[in-house]
Formats: sequence, C-alpha cells, structure tokens
Amino acid sequence: MDKIGFGGGCHWCTEAVFQSLSGVYQVDQGYIASTGENSNFSEAVIVHYNPKEINLQLLTEIHLRTHKSTVDYQLRSKYRSALYVFSAQQSEKATQIINSLQKDFDTKLITKVISFHKYKPSQSRFANYYFSNPDKPFCKNHIDPKLNILLKLYSNQINSKKLNI
Repeated sequence: MDKIGFGGGCHWCTEAVFQSLSGVYQVDQGYIASTGENSNFSEAVIVHYNPKEINLQLLTEIHLRTHKSTVDYQLRSKYRSALYVFSAQQSEKATQIINSLQKDFDTKLITKVISFHKYKPSQSRFANYYFSNPDKPFCKNHIDPKLNILLKLYSNQINSKKLNI
C-alpha cells in the first residue's frame, strides 16, 4: 500500500473523489502542512492506495481534473493545489507526472509537489462527508459535478460499491 496527499479545494470534495475510486482503500480528510513557505495547514486528504490497482499517474490526473488546478485565487493558502509527497523518489515521480500532464491543459498548472510534514484530521463529524450527506445542497452543488467528471472520464476506475454506474 502506498500513500500520497492531495490538496486543491474543499477536503469534502477531494475526499469524495478519491473514496469513489477502485484501488483506493482509505482517505484521511484533514489538513496538511509542509515546511517553509508552505508550513501553514491547508485542507487536504491523504490517499492510501494499491499501486497495482491504481497508479500515481492516474491519481494525479484525476486530481488535476477535479479541482481548479490552473487557477490561482485569494483562498489558495486555505486550499493549496498540491501533491504532498512522503519521499524524494515520490517527489521526483510526482513532478514528472505533473510535467507530462501539462500538455493536456490550456493554462499553466499551478499544482505544486510539496514535502509532507504534518497532518491533523478534520473533526470526526465531517469525515466521509459526501457519502453521509449526499443530498445536502453543498454536495449537490460542489461535489456531484466532480463525481460526474469521474463518471464521464474514468468510469472504468469507479468503485461501483460507492458510486452507481
């Protein structure tokens, strides 16, 4: 089992996206901090996955397509667009993947590869937010559109026990 952190938008959204994928076995929703200029906590998830079932390339591609990975806006420090890596080898691979995927986007990707330093979980009442509250307006307005991207572009990677396909 491997793990990587993803940040980009609201962690309720990011959690639901990765919980919906085959090969992902655990998604820890919370806040991640690195060091230096990225030492403040930012909403993110840690994804635990089996690389024989879903690889880092596909996880990264899905992440880039399901959040505003090319848009820099005022709340970026709260919603940092990032891959949080746990080793130098993972950092190198993640950087190569983002560079190779740039050609698929019309605008420059702002997603950064950042070293993981600290994690703090969300309050337990927010864990598994989408699958506990699928009919709430936030879920309908913000999470469903991201899950529709999964259904449209990555239906072969959907965990049918989570999302109806």
